[in-house]
Amino acid sequence: MSMDVTFLGTGSAYPSPTRGASAVALRCEGACWLFDCGEGTQTQFMKSQLKAGRITKIFITHLHGDHFFGLPGLLCTISLQSSPAASKQPMEIFGPVGLRNFIWKTMELSRSELTFPYVVHELVPTEDQCPAGELRDFSHRDGADRPPKEIQGRTILLDSVEGSYVLVNDEQFLVKAFRLFHRIPSFGFSVAEKERPGRLNAQKLKDLENGNKAAVVAVMRSQVSRQVLPMGN
Repeated sequence: MSMDVTFLGTGSAYPSPTRGASAVALRCEGACWLFDCGEGTQTQFMKSQLKAGRITKIFITHLHGDHFFGLPGLLCTISLQSSPAASKQPMEIFGPVGLRNFIWKTMELSRSELTFPYVVHELVPTEDQCPAGELRDFSHRDGADRPPKEIQGRTILLDSVEGSYVLVNDEQFLVKAFRLFHRIPSFGFSVAEKERPGRLNAQKLKDLENGNKAAVVAVMRSQVSRQVLPMGN
């Protein structure tokens, strides 16, 4: 499988004219996954060979502004540039608890309505993952207020045995999140490609086998014709 990584932004705190805030794109099989979405990420997309409309998954490490302030604008731009399609698969967004509430609030206050479906999966941090008092409760938001295009997502808990959160587990990939220890709940992500059986074209193999046999016979004939026997034999 062909995969490539593009660093759209590596700056911290704020973007600059020459360096964007945190954002990394992983492109594989025609799709694009985005890791963090700092302010100005959509501008960085426009400067690159990537297409924001191909984003299928977004992963947010933590809720500091330089890692996700670019998300509402990016979602709205993708919505403006795409046509509504009933068959379109929902965009999946993964991040710490509170991310769903942030998207709800920004869409509500800006009177924005996305044309494509999306789903937010929230990771629940552990109490020892950040300083005391930094864990916030966002459960007060009523699900009845959910935007029209949002699909109910998962609330993902830590697997205490594995020490990780399983985010994606399909035929191609296994994506996990791991706890990071920061001033607020934070997560790192790992993407592992699963082993896939090879594809064998039986006809091509047979043609190759026949071709090799013909070549071997030709070499043997050539060697026999050039052989010189000792005198008297």
